[in-house]
Amino acid sequence: MVEGGIAPVNKTEFTELFRTIWKTPYILRLAMTAGIGGLLFGYDTAVISGALLYIRDDFKSVDKHTWLQELIVSTSVAAAIIGAAIGAWMNDSLGRKKAILTADVLFFVGSLVMAVAPFPSIVVIGRILVGLGVGMTSMTSPLYISETSPAQIRGALISMNGFLLTFGQFLSYLINLGFTKVPGTWRWMLGVAGIPPIVQFVLMLLLPESPRWLYKQGKVKQATEVLGKIYPIDEVGKELEQLKASIEAAEADEASIGNNFFTKFRSAMKNIEVRRALYAGVAVQVVQQFVGINSVMYYGASIMQLAGFASKAVALALSLITTGLNAVGSIISMLFMDRQGRRRMMIVSLVFIIIGLVVLSTVFYQSSQHAPGINSYDSSHFGNNSTCTAYISAPDTSRWNCMTCLKQKCGFCASEGDKFQPGTCLANEKAIGNMCTQQHRVWYDEGCPSKLGLFAVLLLGFYIIVYSLGMGTGPWIVNAEIYPLKYRGFGGGVAAMSNWTANLIVSMNFLSLTEALGSWGTFLLFAGFSFLGLIAIYFLVPETKGVPLEEIEKVLRKGFRPWPFERKEKAQNIDGVSA
Repeated sequence: MVEGGIAPVNKTEFTELFRTIWKTPYILRLAMTAGIGGLLFGYDTAVISGALLYIRDDFKSVDKHTWLQELIVSTSVAAAIIGAAIGAWMNDSLGRKKAILTADVLFFVGSLVMAVAPFPSIVVIGRILVGLGVGMTSMTSPLYISETSPAQIRGALISMNGFLLTFGQFLSYLINLGFTKVPGTWRWMLGVAGIPPIVQFVLMLLLPESPRWLYKQGKVKQATEVLGKIYPIDEVGKELEQLKASIEAAEADEASIGNNFFTKFRSAMKNIEVRRALYAGVAVQVVQQFVGINSVMYYGASIMQLAGFASKAVALALSLITTGLNAVGSIISMLFMDRQGRRRMMIVSLVFIIIGLVVLSTVFYQSSQHAPGINSYDSSHFGNNSTCTAYISAPDTSRWNCMTCLKQKCGFCASEGDKFQPGTCLANEKAIGNMCTQQHRVWYDEGCPSKLGLFAVLLLGFYIIVYSLGMGTGPWIVNAEIYPLKYRGFGGGVAAMSNWTANLIVSMNFLSLTEALGSWGTFLLFAGFSFLGLIAIYFLVPETKGVPLEEIEKVLRKGFRPWPFERKEKAQNIDGVSA
């Protein structure tokens, strides 16, 4: 997963879900309509991976400047951070329904702006609008589902929002692949995202506001009417009393810890249990991003080209497969997270992530060292003024290969018949690339032909699977369980912002890192971050699965110490917590 998580749901809860929605299908209508926000979240964060390949073709400035490519990708992430804050304010002030409707308008306008963008700067503006929608949706959709769902099936319905998010990512790659041969390519890829928000907008107009928000606004009659559509008539009174008690408890908590971020933060820092819980919660969220997962989600097709697959369609098809594995891994994670525990699954996940990244780094390094050489005669006689200027001016080109050529911002025209034989180092111009392909040769301007390319794809698939088994969902579950009740909303919000910020750092630097360190060096750097993350999680994060909140607070108060550093007096009680 990227930002969000699929909560672990047991078989009983799913059975209860089917029984309840069979009796009251209106509940499913509420959840599915809000869940379109999760679909849009996933689609709009992942679609840029394929669209970027074709944006580079249309705008020479984007193709020539790595920072501009990173800007197009990362502005939506930066905007999502702001959008999440706006969403939180709108949820409380104007209601969940209006927040979702506003996000739909942003999604639609942003998609339309990108689809007709005449300049890269307009694409960036569209990405900002969509990013604001993503941030608002990330805060609002799960909240609306939670507040319009019976308690016994709430977890299952919220997990469905997570499934729709993952499906949205998969769908974006599928649609990208479908538009590769259509005139306008990237405009369709980005523009088609304007359809779901229209559907959600219309459906939301027909649905009520959250009963919790209505009650807080003193609209008790309207809240009762909504509850009457969700619960059997004889249970509405009891649910209304529980809703009242819950709101009063939340207001009491707010009064005790403050009603703005800074007062809550000061209160949290003074409380040793909350402070240590924040260390753990923020740590797992930052580590989740610094293992590099969103470099694969946002730049997956570009990574496939770096692995040696020059064809955009092939790169997108391979990216589709790896993204599908993310969905599969998320489902498998649900089966194991409750059995094996959050801490253990994250640690195991990180160990295999490190192994996968180190081997992947080795594969990319070997590919760069054994890239096809340069045919000096062919490079000098390919066409008028087509030879790479850096190649012409170099005093010694005997050791040049395809990778050396690409590092000089030039292009490589593979040998006809056998792309692994020495090829031609040429100026990286679209017209020259077309001349190369007209000779039935393959044009490379990102990665080089590699016999290890397929192995690199398999390793990426392995990396995504082991990520989604633990680090994909574990951080979100830990943050839902580790905080004392009255600090849960604040702690989860701080951790989520940490996740978005780390996501932004990765997304706005990935291509620059590949240029500065090479692909192999970048993945090795992510392996290093993953190792540091493994140490942080091992020493900071206790097990929360099945552990009462009071016991978690006790562990945090004394200071969590994992094996073999645990205190002797804790050994008998906390084995399950530190396992």
